[in-house]
Amino acid sequence: MTMMFGIVIFPPEDVSEIANNYRKRFDPHFPLIPPHMTVREAEEGDEGKLSRAAEHLELAAKQLRPFRVRLNRFSTFLPASNVVYMAPESEEELDRLHEAVCTGPLAVVERKYAYTPHLTVAQKLSDIEMHDIYASLRPIPLDLEFEVSQLHLLVRQDEGKWSVYRSFPFGNG
Repeated sequence: MTMMFGIVIFPPEDVSEIANNYRKRFDPHFPLIPPHMTVREAEEGDEGKLSRAAEHLELAAKQLRPFRVRLNRFSTFLPASNVVYMAPESEEELDRLHEAVCTGPLAVVERKYAYTPHLTVAQKLSDIEMHDIYASLRPIPLDLEFEVSQLHLLVRQDEGKWSVYRSFPFGNG
C-alpha cells in the first residue's frame, strides 16, 4: 500500500495561532494540517520507504542542534504560484536542515521549485484574491521568533488529513 508522507517543523502555539488567523480564511488546507514549515516536499511511498525515511531522519536529527527562526515579513511565490507566506529573516539554518534531510533515501531527484523556507498563510487563490490579500498583509509587521528543536515525519490519512507518524528531536550537533 502506498501513502503520501512529508517532513515538516511545527512552530509553537503562539506562532500557530497568528498563522491560523489568516489560514482559516485564506488556506483551504487549514482543516487538513496545522501551520508548518515544509523541510522536504511530500512524496508517495510504501511502508518500506516510510521506514527508511524514519531511520534516516533519526540519524540526521541526532547530528543537528536546535536553532532559532524569526519570521519577519509576508511574501509570495509570484509569479510561479499564488501563495502568501510568512518568511524567515534568515534562511541559512533552514537551508542546512533541508540539506541534512534530503540525502540518502530522502534525496530529491527532481525539484519543481528551489527550496524556499516559509510558513503558508494563503494558497489556491485567484489572481485578484492573491493581489488583494498580499496587499493587505504586506504592511503588517511580523516579529515571530521560535526555536526549532525537532523534525516531524507526517503521513496523509485517507480523508486527506495529515498526522504525525514520528517526531525526531535534535541532538547536540
